[in-house]
Amino acid sequence: MNPALAAALANPAIWRGGDCAPEPAAMPSGYPALDAVLPGHGWPGSTLTEIVLTREGIGEIRLVLPALARLQAAGRDVVWIAPPHLPYAPALSAAGLDLARLIVVRCRTAADQLWAYEQALRAPECGAAFAWLDLADDRALRRIAVAAREGGTWGVLWRRPGRHATAAAAPLRLALAPQDGKLSVRVLKRRGGDLAQPVLIDVDAPTAALPDPRTCAGWNAPTEPFPHAFGGAARRA
Repeated sequence: MNPALAAALANPAIWRGGDCAPEPAAMPSGYPALDAVLPGHGWPGSTLTEIVLTREGIGEIRLVLPALARLQAAGRDVVWIAPPHLPYAPALSAAGLDLARLIVVRCRTAADQLWAYEQALRAPECGAAFAWLDLADDRALRRIAVAAREGGTWGVLWRRPGRHATAAAAPLRLALAPQDGKLSVRVLKRRGGDLAQPVLIDVDAPTAALPDPRTCAGWNAPTEPFPHAFGGAARRA
């Protein structure tokens, strides 16, 4: 190869299609095997990620806890919109989350959920906004993707079992499933070359310097209703 061309291609700002695209705002996930296949070697910090679940309670929350704890340690809030179950506060606290910076929001209508999600993504104090929404409208999906980018927020749109990945505006799509006692993470879409095989993650053993989350399932069965508002009446877990 021509030395001048080789030097140009070595520039970190150059992205070759077979490689993962650079992602300056990426956050370490706490799992090296996962970071190795994510653009920027971590969770994208200013964009929308879509995650599809084959089943709930397989370790999906434990997968994201190290990154959420890092964000909170940096002074950012975490917002969950319409989670399907009541988050179990003692387990989340044991896993390193600051409950004073965790806001759980329930809304009466799908339109309110979408509005709350967009506001959270745009809020400067919000580091991560997760939503469990049955959302398929392309215009709405593009709008929340723009909100994540402009707000500098890690947005995750969770797809519950039976739902399919549909967010064309999401640069990163993952599918999670249990496999051999671990969590199988299949990359459905990323800015980079295709990945033929899933990555197996032991969610009980993150390498992040956090309290051991192995006792944290992240969820507890619902025992009481949520307040139906965003903002002052939002429930802090």
